[in-house]
Amino acid sequence: MITSMVLLNVERHKVNEVAEQLSAMAGITEVYSVAGRYDLVAILRVKDNEELADIVTRHLLKVSGITKSETLMAFRVFSKHDLERMFAIGLEK
Repeated sequence: MITSMVLLNVERHKVNEVAEQLSAMAGITEVYSVAGRYDLVAILRVKDNEELADIVTRHLLKVSGITKSETLMAFRVFSKHDLERMFAIGLEK
C-alpha cells in the first residue's frame, strides 16, 4: 500500500466543492480543510505507483478550482494511533 499526501491550493469560493469531489474519488481516503499555505490536504492510499500516478496526473487535473498542488509520498508511518489499533485486534467491545 502506498500512502501519499497531496497539498492543494484551491480557488477560495470552490474549497468545499473541490473537497467533496476529491472525497468521492477512489483512492482518496480523506480530505482535510487546513489553515496555512494550503487550502486542502488529500490523503491517498493506493496499491501501487501506477494508481497514484493515475489519480494525480489524470483525475486531479479534471477538478475545476485546483490552482496548484504538491504531492508528498510517505516512506514509513510513525503513528501511535495505528499501533494501538493493530494491537487491539480482537479486543473490540
